[in-house]
Amino acid sequence: MTADLKPSVNAWLAAGVGLAALSAISLCIGVGDMPPTGLWSDPQALQLLLVSRLPRTLAALLAGAGLAIAGLVMQILARNRFVEPTTAGTGQSAAFGILIATLLFPSASLAWKTVLASVAALAGTSLFLAVAHRLPPTQPFLVALFGLVYGGVVGAAVTFVAWQADLLQFLEIWTTGEFSGVLRGRYEILWVTAAAVALAWWIADRLTIASLGRDASVGLGLNYRRVVQLGLVIVSIISALSVVVVGMIPFVGLVVPNLVSRSLGDNLSAALPRVAATGAALVLSCDIVGRLIRYPYEIPVGTVLGVVGAGLFLWILFGRAQRV
Repeated sequence: MTADLKPSVNAWLAAGVGLAALSAISLCIGVGDMPPTGLWSDPQALQLLLVSRLPRTLAALLAGAGLAIAGLVMQILARNRFVEPTTAGTGQSAAFGILIATLLFPSASLAWKTVLASVAALAGTSLFLAVAHRLPPTQPFLVALFGLVYGGVVGAAVTFVAWQADLLQFLEIWTTGEFSGVLRGRYEILWVTAAAVALAWWIADRLTIASLGRDASVGLGLNYRRVVQLGLVIVSIISALSVVVVGMIPFVGLVVPNLVSRSLGDNLSAALPRVAATGAALVLSCDIVGRLIRYPYEIPVGTVLGVVGAGLFLWILFGRAQRV
């Protein structure tokens, strides 16, 4: 037993050290001067840390972990490894909910906009899954293709409504993932993501059984409908929170679960913590890269992840083809 636990402990220790190192680097990068040695003696440097640098770092960690878990849950619900919230209409539906909230309730708080975005994301994801389960299971790429088309249609509808209401600039903010505007007092709602991740961990075994399909799940005594509903709520809340606070960030929910599943398979209870840690590290790393490429200017993390995520996804596809 000691021999079995040692690699796991070493892996968690390495993950913790890696995340701590990335967080320290993130806190030190920025246009404003913030010398670590004089942090406590300089009130302005301490304020910069507490108001901007620390909230931004925490937002990147929470958003990355949440989006990776949302992608894993969505892949289980759709029974397909090639879907995620941003390629299956969930993110676009959340943006549509924010747009409707802005049009109908312009003075609504961030929390209420999040609620409306979550409801819209839940409706959009439910419709996607209802159609995806009717597609032939022997054609896995057909589900991903339908998700791209479905997300494109929803996104086009959102763009049309925003254009009619002269809100295209606001729409660009919601659909471009970036952390430059994250400050203290604006990111705290992302802590709800941690609660959603905890809920996913709590129902991990039931989600694993649900991935076998309705008939097998019911035969094993699982309330299949209730588990699917909980999974949809998790995906919708995380996606809505991400869109409201930082915008849409692509590829995290697609590549991270696939990378982790290569070593852990479908053991969801063991995979969830590693998926969350890998997603957090990936998003924070890309945010750091985006701040350094054109320093002192920034490249949005969504743009960096579009390049990095596409490369990782192609590597996953070619690696799978070589094994076959």
